[in-house]
Amino acid sequence: MALKLYNTMGRNLQDFVPIDEKCVGFYGCGPTVYNYAHIGNLRAYVFLDVLDRTLTFLGYNKKHVMNITDIGHLSGDSDDGEDKMLKTAQERHQSVLEIADFYTKAFFNDIDRLNIIRPDVVCKATEHIDEMIELIKKIEANGHTYMAGGNLYFDVTTYPDYGKLANLNLEDLKAGARVVVDENKRNPHDFVLWFTKSKFENQALVWDSPWGKGYPGWHIECSAMSMKYLGEQFDIHTGGIDHIPVHHTNEIAQSEGATGHKWVNYWLHNEFLVVQKDKNSTSDEAGKMSKSSGNFLTLQTLIDKGYDALDYRFFLLGAHYRSQVMFSWTAMDSAKNSRKALNQRVAKILLSAKDAAITEENLSEKAKEHLDKFKVAIENDLSTPQALSQLQVAIKDSSLKPEEIVTVIKKMDCVLGLKIVEEAEKLNKSQSSGEIDSHADDPEAAEINALVIERTEAKKAKDFAKADQIRNQLAERGITIIDTPQGAIWKRN
Repeated sequence: MALKLYNTMGRNLQDFVPIDEKCVGFYGCGPTVYNYAHIGNLRAYVFLDVLDRTLTFLGYNKKHVMNITDIGHLSGDSDDGEDKMLKTAQERHQSVLEIADFYTKAFFNDIDRLNIIRPDVVCKATEHIDEMIELIKKIEANGHTYMAGGNLYFDVTTYPDYGKLANLNLEDLKAGARVVVDENKRNPHDFVLWFTKSKFENQALVWDSPWGKGYPGWHIECSAMSMKYLGEQFDIHTGGIDHIPVHHTNEIAQSEGATGHKWVNYWLHNEFLVVQKDKNSTSDEAGKMSKSSGNFLTLQTLIDKGYDALDYRFFLLGAHYRSQVMFSWTAMDSAKNSRKALNQRVAKILLSAKDAAITEENLSEKAKEHLDKFKVAIENDLSTPQALSQLQVAIKDSSLKPEEIVTVIKKMDCVLGLKIVEEAEKLNKSQSSGEIDSHADDPEAAEINALVIERTEAKKAKDFAKADQIRNQLAERGITIIDTPQGAIWKRN
């Protein structure tokens, strides 16, 4: 079986055939760095990481490019609303660049904690203004633009395939268009390539251009930077499903309007993470996590509640990237416990393994069969739930030598990115050295030990509600209980 990917352009599963067999080029829409990324945002980057790792696992060389939006993104994707960066800068009494620098660092801190491989190229919008201007010149020369109210617009009527990604019909869009906020637009779906100061008189960052001093629209940055690093045509473009109707639709129009040929071969989009509805809510619908509504959690929020970042990664891998996933604290508890059980099982296997360095070529046919089934799962549009299931099957296969299981785990974890062997080794080391449960200098040790013992007794009595209450009580104090074969131990986070 070869790699198959669900292409949003066409809405079907397709064999992946790269333009250049020597190197796969792919671009993922990065963050707008005006606030912390919420855990819904981070789902997109875990998905992107699985794609990155899968390509390497399957033997492809790859070039992964991601942008950092530090200018030009308004609160509305259709050129309406406030400038996200400027608004935060004004609220914090800092410069736009200071805001961008702070939240860029925060974003990559989250990325690192989730064990996400950093892109090969990270490009900031503010450092690629020249490339955007040159691309806009090409679009203009091909007759796709007009000037109105001091801004340069892309005329969507000049691009016959406008809306093909989202299955939009331009005539239907015209008929059903909402009231146009920007009266300068000929068509409500036209979009800005270059803003002048006519949009915001107090705009912090402006540049000279053939159309006046101003700044680029949000959509043009992705086209310009992807082309700089990947060429005028490349293999894969990713993003969230919310990018389909506006951002990615506009990217395609302007990119192909500039070059006159197809831009991207495969479009991959991840579904939303939604929050379980509040019991007091009058709505029956679960809600999409969003910064604008204030309905969002950060990765640090999860960590503060006693979860590891890899618990959240494990939770996400349990759902296919194209499936909407429901977030709840119960689901996070389940993910945390499942990952802990996985690491504990592997820790026992490591203790039995005599030679953890056995090569893949020396594996038994049964072990190779497990790897083959894993490969089939991940080649099926990055099916991480099936891949995780196959990992569990391999680990529990008593017919395999411990050394073989370790090799199989390492190979599978190249895609899953859960640091399974590393975490299991740490667990064994801490248990043998007494590292975790050595609390001689902790002034609260006696009290905490008593609570841990009380929880153990509650579990023995099958009073799980009380056991959970104690665990949660300690978690609020930054203390994690770890259940080991030798009994429960604890550590401070």
